[in-house]
Amino acid sequence: MRHVLTYDAHNIRLDQYVSSAIPDMSRNRLSSLIVSGAVTVDGKSVKPSFKPHYGATIELEIPETVMSDIRAENIPLEIAYEDDDLLVVNKPQGMVVHPAPGHYSGTLVNALMFHFNERLSDIYGSSRPGIIHRIDKDTSGLLIVVKNNEMHTKMSRLISNHDVIRSYRCCVHGIIDTLKGTIDAPIGRSDSDRKKMTVKGSGKLAVTHFEVVKRFAKATDLSVVLETGRTHQIRAHMAFIGHPAIGDPVYSGRRTSYGLVGQALHSKSIRFTHPGSGKEIFVESELPDYYKKLLDTLNADAYTE
Repeated sequence: MRHVLTYDAHNIRLDQYVSSAIPDMSRNRLSSLIVSGAVTVDGKSVKPSFKPHYGATIELEIPETVMSDIRAENIPLEIAYEDDDLLVVNKPQGMVVHPAPGHYSGTLVNALMFHFNERLSDIYGSSRPGIIHRIDKDTSGLLIVVKNNEMHTKMSRLISNHDVIRSYRCCVHGIIDTLKGTIDAPIGRSDSDRKKMTVKGSGKLAVTHFEVVKRFAKATDLSVVLETGRTHQIRAHMAFIGHPAIGDPVYSGRRTSYGLVGQALHSKSIRFTHPGSGKEIFVESELPDYYKKLLDTLNADAYTE
């Protein structure tokens, strides 16, 4: 599998930069690839400690023999919707969407390969059959999977044109006073912490709409709708306005996690016009147990407006 990155940091080692840009790859594995020549900077082989210049092109080639080891695994799937062309899966918190270095087993793709075998699109290759968009490992909820390449192309176009409406629930630290709002702030990778996305002028357009569902003594439950779909968009935008998602290991700092092992963020509903049938498709999922338990914990001190 080939990755192409544009170096947008300052004075950070190559191995550190790439391991942050591709979080599922260990530093040791990456260093081995760099030494072997599988990673180049502006077309040249370099050492793991090399510090590229701003704007340099980094190319990384993960050997296909590694990616071809992906196995079908009998992992239960919750299918929220299915037809001849696509399905909508309700992904549990803690499951990685597709295999990557360090995560070849237990992913959504491993499960899809078992339950649907060859009935999935392969535009993105054997490592990501059927996958047209992703949600983070510790984000739960709905995800669209496509069964053929024609539908893959059509659904990808819908997503690119912002014609797939994705609504989330997100419980954040602190009380948000306004009933609803929009965060229109470009997002790019942080220069100081490569695992984080941050609001920056050189980032990509990112627009997030939110509305208060309920206020608690020290937290707010939100309904969030994505207008764009950047990496960590909701998590980064909520942190930007001073209200990071509860349980978020990357953006919430030392704030209490209320016992969560990941961010309180759930992909609640998806709405789109089916490219094949022309029908309006609306799929909604229930809040998962971890989210309900969090609300129960917060509810004793709740007040609403």
